[in-house]
Amino acid sequence: MNDLASYRLDAANERLATAKDNIDDGHYKDSINRSYYAMFTAIRALLAERDVDFSKHSAVISYFQREYIKTSIFPKEYSKYLQSAFQIRNDCDYADFFVASKTDAEDQYTHAQKMIEAVRKYLQSEPDMKRKV
Repeated sequence: MNDLASYRLDAANERLATAKDNIDDGHYKDSINRSYYAMFTAIRALLAERDVDFSKHSAVISYFQREYIKTSIFPKEYSKYLQSAFQIRNDCDYADFFVASKTDAEDQYTHAQKMIEAVRKYLQSEPDMKRKV
């Protein structure tokens, strides 16, 4: 794993820890935001391994789906996690009167945990042994 990928994976874990703290404090919208960014940053760690990056979230997500989901490196559920997190994070951040529940926050946190762990395993595997997660 290169330095940038490692840095981004550490940042993803930090965002995940903040998501958990926000759940514990009853700040569900903020937790959902941090869970989304934990997933997004983990995906950017994958891109760092390939020296690829994009300025738009949609481009990062599209690349992940094309290069890692459609090729079956990661199961389709991770695409669903990311799409769901993107949508609910947008609702939390921009939709007036949107109410986020504890269950919503906990679901997003659990999905982010799974995604970060899968990305970590993938990045730590031998370069010539990259396999499905």
